[in-house]
Amino acid sequence: MPADRATPAALAPSPARATRAAGRGGDDAGDGHAADGRAAGPPDLRLAGLAGATWLAALAGLHLTASTTGLVAVAAAGAGTLVALHLAGVLGRPSTPVRRSGWALVAVLVGVVCGASATAARSAVRDAAEVRSLVEARAVVTAVLVVRDDPRPVRGVVGRPATLLVPSRSVSLTGADGRRVDVSVRVLVLASDPGWRGLLPGQRLTARGRLAPPRGGDLTAAVLNATGGPVRPATPPAAQRAAGVLRAGLQRACAPLPDEPGGLLPGLVVGDTSHLLPTVQEDFLATGMTHLNAVSGSNVAIVVGAVLLAARWARAGPRLAVGLCGVALVGFVILVRPSPSVVRAATMGAIGLAALAAGRPRAALPALAAGVTVLVLVDPELAGDAGFTLSVLATGGLLLLAPRWRDALRHRGVPPGLAEALAVPAAAQLACAPVVAGISGTVSVVAVPANLLAVPAIAPATVLGVAAATLSPVWPSGAEFLAWLASWPAWWLVTVARYGARLPAGTLPWPDGVTGAVLLATVSAGLLVATRYPVLRRLVLVITVAVVLGALPVRLVAGGWPPPNWVVAACAVGQGDTVVLPVAPGRAVVVDAGPDPGAVDRCLRDLRVREVPLLVVSHFHVDHTGGVAGVFRGRRVGVVLTPSWPDPAVGRELVHAAAASGAAEVRTAPAGWRYQAGAVELTVVGPPYPLRGTRSDPNNNSLMLRATVAGVRLLLTGDAETEEQRALLDHPPPGGLRADVLKVAHHGSAYQDPAFLDAVRPAVALVPVGAGNTYGHPNPAVLSRLSRGGARVLRTDTDGDAAVVVAGSGLAVVVRGVRPGSVRG
Repeated sequence: MPADRATPAALAPSPARATRAAGRGGDDAGDGHAADGRAAGPPDLRLAGLAGATWLAALAGLHLTASTTGLVAVAAAGAGTLVALHLAGVLGRPSTPVRRSGWALVAVLVGVVCGASATAARSAVRDAAEVRSLVEARAVVTAVLVVRDDPRPVRGVVGRPATLLVPSRSVSLTGADGRRVDVSVRVLVLASDPGWRGLLPGQRLTARGRLAPPRGGDLTAAVLNATGGPVRPATPPAAQRAAGVLRAGLQRACAPLPDEPGGLLPGLVVGDTSHLLPTVQEDFLATGMTHLNAVSGSNVAIVVGAVLLAARWARAGPRLAVGLCGVALVGFVILVRPSPSVVRAATMGAIGLAALAAGRPRAALPALAAGVTVLVLVDPELAGDAGFTLSVLATGGLLLLAPRWRDALRHRGVPPGLAEALAVPAAAQLACAPVVAGISGTVSVVAVPANLLAVPAIAPATVLGVAAATLSPVWPSGAEFLAWLASWPAWWLVTVARYGARLPAGTLPWPDGVTGAVLLATVSAGLLVATRYPVLRRLVLVITVAVVLGALPVRLVAGGWPPPNWVVAACAVGQGDTVVLPVAPGRAVVVDAGPDPGAVDRCLRDLRVREVPLLVVSHFHVDHTGGVAGVFRGRRVGVVLTPSWPDPAVGRELVHAAAASGAAEVRTAPAGWRYQAGAVELTVVGPPYPLRGTRSDPNNNSLMLRATVAGVRLLLTGDAETEEQRALLDHPPPGGLRADVLKVAHHGSAYQDPAFLDAVRPAVALVPVGAGNTYGHPNPAVLSRLSRGGARVLRTDTDGDAAVVVAGSGLAVVVRGVRPGSVRG
């Protein structure tokens, strides 16, 4: 996701707070209420139709051709002209009510014309024939590019070079035949060379690679898969160089701090998440606090608010205060780099300033509408950007809902400071919830309380962090001291996110996509309307209390996961394995750690595993070891069991580093090694001897385990392929290979020995596999053979987390379904 993927809260400054900070009395900004709480009329929505129509027309144009979008603009222009002539009396004299609604319709049609025209013009450039022919031919080109935004790493497989996304603008494209196309279009560079990592927006460079079609829905004309690093990168602009010096100084000041707050602080201040631990990022996502890791209107609000408070303390007048805020705003944009996302956030944050400077706080909503219109016309691609949508919705929620809710709470005796602290995150969360639900397929229950608990720490951490960055070039020791002070509120944010993410029922499933977003928006609007009437308000309250008291305890106590009497669970961790065997309540044996620390941590957290007496690593490929740090997170691990085969070294080093950090003993297991704890009995049955010269020696030297849990026999095969399976057939362990449950080897690949599958004859076959993987896993013929043999086949890519339970005298299976946002292969 983009840097401003933020959930609720690209929060613009509360205009009410800004007005008070500048020493102005009078009306609260944009809330339609006077200072004494009396209604001051409805909100000013005169420009809302123009902004909404511009936005929707641009969004539609991103998914249409330039010619179709142009026809929409022409049609809207014709309709607008006819309506305007009618309203002007040329085509008849309309009544007053018709005239009022008619001009609103004209504004909407003007918005359609503007949005469609701007997008059509950009789409025509994007779809230029010269560029399209190169893209369709997947030509190898030499491109002269200008970097548009910071390179962003894409999470990949541990141990492999991370892929960087580098938004750029082309200057020229030269094909292998020497034909040069001079055109300015947006190009997304995919690169793995480390040389791309340190680039700054505005730098001009040359790159070579193969073109590919973009995914569509934006103004990107081509994707360039770069081979090698950038060639002859030019010196970045002065503003970007200054920002780079300050950002590097902040990183140096944070270096002595503990990993969690030290990695978070640069993200809070300047959106630099390069040192943010993945586990912290996962917790922030689960608790709706991701916006804190991105530069958004909330950062602008804090910086501007600090300047306003200083101006008030110095008894500066409103106009001087606004001027100082403007200077601070420009300086902050330079500090965090004037990329498109930062400029957008600054624009949202400046809306409150514009209203304050005009001396008309109620002008905040028209300023928001005007800002949306201008931004979309300047960059139509923002119409489809989730971060932009969340920023606008959060700002609108603060202007429309938060002041009314704050005043209602104050009217009921809630202290003013607490009333505003409650109203602000609740309003932002409600406004953003439909979009967040559409993206993630979940509704967060803990987001509002988590953000409420985070509020006291955000401003101190941000202000101290900005001061540390500013001071770092001239006084590094002072910058380190300020960063140390800022680490304490950052530690509080990490703690809130950690415990919020571990709460059961913290997120509830919800339909994703447009359907889910529209459904939640309808429900939210219905609740807002219902609460305006006392009878309906009481009914909503009774229903809400009944749902909480009835459904939540059921979800907490008997939520179905982990299911009662479970004997094994295969977790959906992407293209990799994580299998869990319950030892006792809160304790479990874990076999393999999948590719991602966050995914395996969520798996064990959902299974309520607090202690891992034995972690088995079947082999050292990163799809089984990449997430090992997630097993150790917040848990005591007793022993780590590893295979004798030492390759690949990357996975082995990951396992040993995690074991060392968690003070766990590492053992190598030969065939015949036995283990027993609680309800689990486990024996290593393979490989019977080292296998060399096979198709994949690491796979074919996987530890193969036979386990018994509550009388149920399981065979866990790692990634053993046909060679190790045949070796087990030739040298069967005592008791044979027969098992009730089979963890199918190598994600259900085609490298299975039919005789081995027939010897196991499982009742349940578990296939851990990642959705959309490029390896062809699982193999349909293997699944078909298992099914014909009487096995119930469960796949984590389609079934999600899967567990086998003892039911009466037999076995049953329980699946959770694919979780939204789960790791893909």
